Amino acid sequence: MTDPQVALLMLGLFILMVFLGFPIAFTLMAMGIGFGYYAYYEDRMWRAFDRLGEDAGWWETATTWLGSWFNNNIFDLFINQTYTVMSNEVLTAVPLFLFMGYIVERANIVNKLFGTLNIASKNVPGSLGVAALVTCALFATATGIVGAVVTLMGLLALPQMLKARYDNAFASGIICAGGTLGILIPPSIMLIVYAASSGVSIVRLYAAALLPGFTLVGLYLIYVVGRSILQPSVAPKPAPGEIPDVPFGKLVWMIATSFVPLAFLILAVLGSILFGLATPTEAAAIGALGGIVLAFAYRAMTWERMRESVYLTVRTTAMVCWLFVGSYTFSAVFSYLGGEHIIAEFVEGLSLQPWQFLILAQLIIFLLGWPLEWSEIIIIFVPIFLPLLPLFGVDPLFFGILVALNLQTSFLTPPMAMSAYYLKGIAPPQVKLTEIFRGCFPFLLMVFVCMGLMYAFPQIVFWLPELFYGAS
Repeated sequence: MTDPQVALLMLGLFILMVFLGFPIAFTLMAMGIGFGYYAYYEDRMWRAFDRLGEDAGWWETATTWLGSWFNNNIFDLFINQTYTVMSNEVLTAVPLFLFMGYIVERANIVNKLFGTLNIASKNVPGSLGVAALVTCALFATATGIVGAVVTLMGLLALPQMLKARYDNAFASGIICAGGTLGILIPPSIMLIVYAASSGVSIVRLYAAALLPGFTLVGLYLIYVVGRSILQPSVAPKPAPGEIPDVPFGKLVWMIATSFVPLAFLILAVLGSILFGLATPTEAAAIGALGGIVLAFAYRAMTWERMRESVYLTVRTTAMVCWLFVGSYTFSAVFSYLGGEHIIAEFVEGLSLQPWQFLILAQLIIFLLGWPLEWSEIIIIFVPIFLPLLPLFGVDPLFFGILVALNLQTSFLTPPMAMSAYYLKGIAPPQVKLTEIFRGCFPFLLMVFVCMGLMYAFPQIVFWLPELFYGAS
């Protein structure tokens, strides 16, 4: 077999291992080291023998041969890639943002926020759904942790919507879709990981993601309100007295004590990044400290909650970092064997137009979202597309935001719609998994509409980065 064929075999075996359920990070490392040993072995062996003279004895020849077995460049590569990940300044922001999210999740802010928004929007069609969606968007932005948002909002908002006679599927879809917004709207962990994988500025990525994120939230709200008007049975109006009448002054005070602190924390973190007042890592540190202050202010901070937040932060960060180590090792060997070159030649030979390439790439990422988590797709598979972008004149910033939008679907699409499974795990027995899936489908359509708007009007992505930082 030629080296490029070995590279394709390596990729095929990895995909097979993924479907068999092997741990992805350690599978990447094992296959990278295993195939890397093959890739570098012959080169190191012949160079070792070239250093031997013609009159070398059998002992010297034997020790040289044995030494070539254990002295392989793949081990140097693996150590260097591990060091590269550990010294990556962009990734330093990951544990800090995660810690901020886990602290905010445990600060009992969300229940007060949801209650306030429910009262404030009681005259809007589908008011409970609107309040749940806005709460999800704000909370998801603060945490960026899909499972935490869906689970907490499922415990908080779903019972109230069901009690208000909302359709099971409609209520479930709102929570599942709203809970995924944190991987798109800054400060997003996913965008940090994409920046580390692609070399695109995280500051420009954050600026580029704002308008698409708000556009998607707007589409979700239009769907919720519009369907509540056209089909009132899915979201009945609250009965008289079901939602208390609150004087305007008191309502303003409720908003100030529930909505403003969290919004201020998010805006302080984002603003310091977008206006160049702090690096993403420094802003993440500010956010983590702000989360602790909020938890103390709401009298929700305990030693147990702090311990849980630290543990979950370390666990999730370790997963991301080991994925990077494995992916860097795997991709380096894959490239050395000529795998990237043969894929580039194949795609170039298809004579695709840029829009056709974008559709093909997004379709592949959409399908990968069924068996894989977003982190695995960003770290492992997106780098395969990045070298192809110059061939089609696609800006990696634009591509990254398209991918972030696309990955919303990975949490909403059966059979591996993780948001649906998170919600089913805590939903009342009468809410069936098929109903949750059915409720997610209209929101999937909104994601595709948003992607179409981005392609038709690219300035949705580029306007803010160019306004703040000029043309790239």
